[in-house]
Amino acid sequence: MIAVITTGPSSAPIDEVRRMTNFATGEIGALLAEALAARGFQPILLRAHGATHTHVPNGVVLHEFTTNQDLAVSLQNLAETRAADIRAIFHAAALTDYAVTSVQGPDGSLLNSPKIPGHLPRLHLVLEPAAKILPLLRGWFPQAWIVGWKYELSGSREEAADLARAQLKQSHCDATVLNGAAYGPGFALLEDKQPPCHYPTKRELAQILASRAEAFAKSDK
Repeated sequence: MIAVITTGPSSAPIDEVRRMTNFATGEIGALLAEALAARGFQPILLRAHGATHTHVPNGVVLHEFTTNQDLAVSLQNLAETRAADIRAIFHAAALTDYAVTSVQGPDGSLLNSPKIPGHLPRLHLVLEPAAKILPLLRGWFPQAWIVGWKYELSGSREEAADLARAQLKQSHCDATVLNGAAYGPGFALLEDKQPPCHYPTKRELAQILASRAEAFAKSDK
């Protein structure tokens, strides 16, 4: 049984030395991989280069990525070569929502230098929405138990839960983990037509997710 975990913050290059990225340590990915390995899975950890939590548990296969596109290519390769053995997908990576399409100087001229000069008084970044990976996972891994993540900072807990349920429906995944300031301390696990289940710590969340993945894999044999 293989379980795939994505974790850490992807980045979008501005030039060859600068990038936009998100805040994410990658710790939940390591905890999940450890819990899954203890339950007989072969975890494949797809971790962003920007992750600050770099521990790799024993028995875990590590692949690193930088951009959303890098991660998409790795997942597609796994879908083409190992899809039949992959029983669970945990998409916890904090992916960038936008990609940089161009950089303009103060006068509106395009800047294409490998390293944009650091003395300019102003820059304009032109952004476009980056491709989403979560909605693609069901097509790539039709037989897997798929869990997405929803991180919300503003609004009420109920509003955040509504957004998580909408993601659950739109992405065709089996469960969504909700966290962030809008939810409050801890994590909620949401599944279709089920009340949210609360878990106060990352480790407790990882343990229950690994348990659920194991139950799914055994029931599907």
